[in-house]
Amino acid sequence: MIRAITANANQGRYCATVTQSVAIQKAPDEIWVEVGNFSGLDGWVEGVRKTEFLSKTRQGLGAARKISFSDGSKVIEYAVGWEDGRSLSYIATAGLPLDGYHATISILPKGKTSQVSWTSFLISDSQDKKKFEEFLEFIELFYKTSLKNLKARLEKPS
Repeated sequence: MIRAITANANQGRYCATVTQSVAIQKAPDEIWVEVGNFSGLDGWVEGVRKTEFLSKTRQGLGAARKISFSDGSKVIEYAVGWEDGRSLSYIATAGLPLDGYHATISILPKGKTSQVSWTSFLISDSQDKKKFEEFLEFIELFYKTSLKNLKARLEKPS
């Protein structure tokens, strides 16, 4: 786990990064089947009820999705980086209490395992540092739980 507030302009703007990682006993291409499925989040991402495409593009740059969570919230995201089998980057444009959110999920082979990392950069123009820090704690736990779900799903005996 890595969480750090990287900037505070003394004018209510806060920037931070959050990273969570997990080792999974699978090859990167097996993990990519789940991670690279841009609408298949309900199988492992915490609290996802359903995902709908908002674009004709289903995989790769420009793919857009609306994620509906079990608490009723909805988030809209666009793929902005895509390396088959290696990484997926996206931005959220609606639904988060932030002014900017960019995240990357990457897969790195490590011998007979793979390391999956979920890293994000967040920015908020809110005057409330405490609320920003609370959201960082939330997103950190969200990543940790979701990656744990991914690991359990992929390492489950067939």
